[in-house]
Amino acid sequence: MAGDDITDTSHINSGDTAWILVSAALVFIMSPGVGYFYSGMARSKNAVSMVFLCMIAMSVVSVQWMIWGYSLALSDTATNPFIGNLKYGLLLNVGNTAHVNAPSIPGSVYAIFQCMFAALTPALALGGAAERVRVFPVILFCFIWSTLVYDPIAYWSWAPSGWMAKMGELDYAGGTPVHIASGFAALAFSIVLGKRKGYGQEKFEPHNYLNIILGTSLLWFGWLGFNGGSAVASNGRAGMAAAVTHIAACMGGLSWSVVAYFRNGYKFSSFHFCSGAVAGLVAITPGSGYVSPWAALIFGAVGGVACHFAVDLKEKLRFDDALDVFAVHGVGGIVGNLLTGIFASKSVAALNGADIAGGWIDHHWKQFGFQLAGSCAGAAWSFVVTAIILYIFNIIPGLHLRIHEDGEITGTDISEMGEHGYKFATLEPVGTRDNMTLSALEQGNINLGSAISTSTHTSTEKPAIAGQ
Repeated sequence: MAGDDITDTSHINSGDTAWILVSAALVFIMSPGVGYFYSGMARSKNAVSMVFLCMIAMSVVSVQWMIWGYSLALSDTATNPFIGNLKYGLLLNVGNTAHVNAPSIPGSVYAIFQCMFAALTPALALGGAAERVRVFPVILFCFIWSTLVYDPIAYWSWAPSGWMAKMGELDYAGGTPVHIASGFAALAFSIVLGKRKGYGQEKFEPHNYLNIILGTSLLWFGWLGFNGGSAVASNGRAGMAAAVTHIAACMGGLSWSVVAYFRNGYKFSSFHFCSGAVAGLVAITPGSGYVSPWAALIFGAVGGVACHFAVDLKEKLRFDDALDVFAVHGVGGIVGNLLTGIFASKSVAALNGADIAGGWIDHHWKQFGFQLAGSCAGAAWSFVVTAIILYIFNIIPGLHLRIHEDGEITGTDISEMGEHGYKFATLEPVGTRDNMTLSALEQGNINLGSAISTSTHTSTEKPAIAGQ
């Protein structure tokens, strides 16, 4: 690490610095990407709130990161194995001083790059509470959860004194701190909040496949910086990380699609492809700076198939993980961690001079055990601490997380935000009902076919468009 003079620029490589700043911007795009992905998967009456919650999470955690999150998660001067100190609190003592993990860029650049990882993680977890969570307590929850869950796990994995890092676990870009942590937090959310009204009686389906495709595209685009930027330099290892990321996403989308084709009436689905692509991206994350392109095919295929079947767990175990966060991020993160223990290659890590023992392909048999230990520790910590936080919230007046029943029926867009995601066409009159909107049709109050038929036979007026 460079000296303590925060104005010293002698160590700075302008190419590395530029790439990490670009990567930070790419990872930022993933937060609205998650929002659109979740928005499309939810019902239309909850569409706006899903995007909003992701942006709220990003904003709250960014403030927390400035106050103490960066220092707690990535302190390079702390000596204990569990949590950092407050040397970098309020981002003091950062400036140009290089972090030991990123010796060729200013500490301020490394801090904002890592901030985007921290900001994304609770947004992922909130998918487990979709369509039934209040906005106000989420603001406080994100701050506390990042402090008690994300920061410790990130420290274990990436800080020089973190116990996972010292043990030898390999986690290039966040298999445990981001994906396992968010997946198991979502599982805790779904259990503590309970099932959505109508779960098991109504068929909940995505309302906007275009939003799902848009969200997936933004995630895929951002993930090239998420993994590629984790080299914290502009070099061959960054290029390899970006390449295997793209390959795994493609293979994940294809493998999920093919399996679903045979299981779901011999029809392809954009939703299945997008889910598989995200599963492939999740699986490759921990190994993206350690594995070869041919191994990325295995990561994508195994990740896509494993996460596809993991979706069935919520039906078998009767928990309502509304947007399959546990199946894709929790299971996908574990799959990626374990596969890294098998396919991590010394030659890939050496692209930027790093020296590792490798995985099974380099006859380092213990690496799989290191990966399993890290995965179990991250999963257990996230699930237990998240559940405790949620139970405490639910007994504090004003902080209960679940929306009231009428608000859930109306939808969180109206009940929590007073906003519509869409302006629907209306049919006037519809039998004896005036100004019945398509949102009401969607909620099953009347039948669209009979409504149109009635309107056709009782009125010669053209349908009005809401808002005109």
